[in-house]
Amino acid sequence: MRSLASEIGIRLLKVSNLLLIAIPFVVAWQLYYSERTASPFYFWGNFVVIVLFVILYFLFGRTYDAFLISHNRMSEIMISQSLASFLADCVIYLVITLLSKGLVNPLPLLGALAVQIALGIIWVLLASFIYYRMFPAKKTIIVYDGRKGLEDVIREYNMERKFNVIKSIGVRECLDDISLLDEAEEVFLCGVHSHDRNIILKYCIYNDKRVYVIPRVGDVIMSGAHQVHLFHLPMMRVGRYKPTPEYIISKRIFDIVASVCGLIILSPVFLAVSIAIKASDKGPVFYKQERLTKNGKRFMMHKFRSMIVDAEKDGVARLSTGAADERITKVGRFIRKFRIDELPQLIDILAGHLSVVGPRPERPEIAEEYMKVMPEFRLRLQAKAGLTGYAQVYGKYNIAPYDKLQMDLMYIANPSFAEDIRICLATIRVLFKPESTEGVKQGRITALEYDEQDNDR
Repeated sequence: MRSLASEIGIRLLKVSNLLLIAIPFVVAWQLYYSERTASPFYFWGNFVVIVLFVILYFLFGRTYDAFLISHNRMSEIMISQSLASFLADCVIYLVITLLSKGLVNPLPLLGALAVQIALGIIWVLLASFIYYRMFPAKKTIIVYDGRKGLEDVIREYNMERKFNVIKSIGVRECLDDISLLDEAEEVFLCGVHSHDRNIILKYCIYNDKRVYVIPRVGDVIMSGAHQVHLFHLPMMRVGRYKPTPEYIISKRIFDIVASVCGLIILSPVFLAVSIAIKASDKGPVFYKQERLTKNGKRFMMHKFRSMIVDAEKDGVARLSTGAADERITKVGRFIRKFRIDELPQLIDILAGHLSVVGPRPERPEIAEEYMKVMPEFRLRLQAKAGLTGYAQVYGKYNIAPYDKLQMDLMYIANPSFAEDIRICLATIRVLFKPESTEGVKQGRITALEYDEQDNDR
């Protein structure tokens, strides 16, 4: 009963956020916009508009994980809530414009947005305080096999308030005496083989311990399995990436519409950046580079040039090391910070070489280096490469290649147009995260973070 009461309390806390963020909009609507519609509403009409705003904010908030107090940093939740408020206000402004049959003054809504952001910050601080009073850090044990260092990640993300790591043990030690897990409330399994993992999982579930599993490539592939019944037996059917014709057609239509609209709307940006690059060092505006897409097909991908001319004149493929990379020009640092250098890929999308959403295209030389130690890396070539993707939204630019592979395979395992739209919307938040433009460390090209013992072969 105490657990149920706590869960109800968390949900009420999230509902309070919806109500709190709605208040500034309600004030702006009631005092200004409701009287300026072409046909002023009565009670139910006003009620519908307010409910529409709440629904929009909730959907954007879910997309950006704006309510996950327990899993995200406070700064990330604040950014997510601010972005959700901004997008909800933008959509509702378009609705108000339609209802008013003309442009209306946006200042009241901008004022409401400022209040919403302030209230969102206050809510995050109070909600975090209440949450961690209700749910103190759980005693946590980490069981690893081939992957270590999760304790460092927990500290890096300031999650000590949720996970009190009391022990970190190897899987062999755990299986020799599984009662070692008795003192834990929550357990992390890091790269543990399926046979060993199943023993630990069953023990933990039987003893009411929550388990977090960092999967292996085989586990990710199985996540897209279809349940079938043959010979009166339950089975899981797994195959190569094969989306439905409806999905393929709708995805291509979306690619064409998005790229055409993007090229038209962003044409002033294209012009300004082109002039800035040309004026900086008289070099070419665009940079072409060979990349891999579906089934290993090669194509020339376009970017705004952000590095000096002949940055790889020695012929050696190198990943950028971020701000420390001396090859990046002054203009290049700016356009990379806001991902403007990627915009010419809209041309590649229109040409059919890229999709808006998909695994990011890798350079053949770098992919070859990865596949020397990770043969599974070629599995990400099942789908057409994309401008943005699952790994770009939920990971960092400089995450280990093995982790990036798993994220791309998660996307490939469950293709859906709804997920594509969600990733497109979530990409906006990436622009506000400083780590999204971090470079990679030297040696990352050889996938040093990948432990060969973690291979699923």
